[in-house]
Amino acid sequence: MSPNLPTPEPTPQRMVFDAPLPLQSGAVLPGYELMVETYGELDSARSNAVLVCHALNASHHVAGCYGDDPKTAGWWDNMIGPGKPVDTRRFFVIGVNNPGSCFGSTGPMSVDAATGQPWGSRFPVVTVEDWVDAQARVLDRLGIDRLAAVMGGSLGGMQALAWAVRHPQRVAHCVAIATAPNLSAQNIAFNEVARRAIITDPDFHGGDYYAHGVVPRQGLSVARMIGHITYLSDDAMALKFGRSLRGGALHYGYDVDFQIESYLRHQGEKFSGYFDANTYLLLTRALDYFDPAAAHDGDLAAALRPAQARFLLASFTSDWRFSPERSREIVRALLANRREVSYAEIASPYGHDAFLMDEPHYHDVVRAYFERIAQECQMEARA
Repeated sequence: MSPNLPTPEPTPQRMVFDAPLPLQSGAVLPGYELMVETYGELDSARSNAVLVCHALNASHHVAGCYGDDPKTAGWWDNMIGPGKPVDTRRFFVIGVNNPGSCFGSTGPMSVDAATGQPWGSRFPVVTVEDWVDAQARVLDRLGIDRLAAVMGGSLGGMQALAWAVRHPQRVAHCVAIATAPNLSAQNIAFNEVARRAIITDPDFHGGDYYAHGVVPRQGLSVARMIGHITYLSDDAMALKFGRSLRGGALHYGYDVDFQIESYLRHQGEKFSGYFDANTYLLLTRALDYFDPAAAHDGDLAAALRPAQARFLLASFTSDWRFSPERSREIVRALLANRREVSYAEIASPYGHDAFLMDEPHYHDVVRAYFERIAQECQMEARA
């Protein structure tokens, strides 16, 4: 196993696209900007590119730190970098912040050139497929015709699947982790409760709170608390918090008594300080709408038939939001199309968040799979 080495400090770049982006809804996003970070170097055959798709609250900043501040580490820094499972000494890794997000790409906080005001509530609804089309334009700009792999977890895994179907000739391998072919009714319900917390916050102002100089912090905080509960397993919460009391005794009131309450409030307050409420609405709606089988009368095998890539899927035993059975649905649909599929079901107590954790078995699976991809890239570069 290669030793992990520091990732060179990444340099975010802003890509400006003048051509409008047609959206699944029928709307059109006019000229827009996307934030991009890259790690490693393209080989001579331009065959070693890996696109990493981000989940709900992440961004283009996938790995490494800004300056020497460990608090700025990329959201998948334990997975991507020199000597890590996706080794940037062998791969050229690309992170793209999707349109509609709030980390520098065009989104609700951005100024609409047509009005001179922030987009706010007028920003069009975007889908997973829209993001994939925007990412494809980034690859075109970088001169990359075909990806060695597209990779993502959770909502990022949905984008990886969409890549394999929407641009089959441009994807050699698809790595989809802790994901699903669509959201269950329960998952949509959780998203709706979170959205209502935001929309009913008095400071929301119909999504145009920028003009009022306020932020719907309370609603966004509650939304994050709801989401965070679904990312953790009961075992993980029991192990970390149990029924521990914050002050050692009950206060017989409605402020914080239990450590889990304190933790959730802290996570909610922190999130409301850096994330945009309109973006939260957009991204959870994109989660709700993803359903490639819907256009095929619910037949997932038919929906995935265009895919030509080889696949790695991984799930986690305690993930009840994107359960292993959802990954197995994808595996069965791919096998029905005689696609080459590797599947790993990882024993983990950490729930949905396990895909971001340092789980040795999980990292070994990904490392071994990317070792195979690296060998293919080397053969292609020599050809």
